[in-house]
Amino acid sequence: SKFVNDKWMIKNGFLNDVQENKPWWWNIKVQKLNLSAPLILLPEVSCQKAIEILQEKGYDQAPVVAESGLILGMVTLSNTLTSVLAGKAEFSDPVTKVIYDQFSKIGLEDSLGKLSCILENDHFAIVVHEQMQFDGNGSSLMKQMVFGVVTAMDLLTFVSRNDKK
Repeated sequence: SKFVNDKWMIKNGFLNDVQENKPWWWNIKVQKLNLSAPLILLPEVSCQKAIEILQEKGYDQAPVVAESGLILGMVTLSNTLTSVLAGKAEFSDPVTKVIYDQFSKIGLEDSLGKLSCILENDHFAIVVHEQMQFDGNGSSLMKQMVFGVVTAMDLLTFVSRNDKK
């Protein structure tokens, strides 16, 4: 039944937005949000160190990215603390034990309308940018770089600051 759900189709890139009465911001690109660079954790960071880093830097969440650039998931302060306190993870365990590995990605060129559809079900989306990388032999591959993490609050702040009524 997902294929008859327009919001699911938009979120997963099968349809362009089909909303008839689009708000003024619907077609604006995600890059206009002016997101700050994210804090990124490597998979070997311990739960304890992740908690310390997130608290010290004032973040609630951070993407966990392998050295290769592969996005493994998202670690949140609350989920890490809850997992440790419930005995599901130890402070010494790597953050990969407590990450959310199901997350949505959105590109800088995607619309705020698509982002809005994603944020109806997800608490955040990871903003990625495709980048071509060459090695010493001249071989190339496309890599996704984490550009930011966007929440509904980021979208709401943008809309309220730029409201064009």
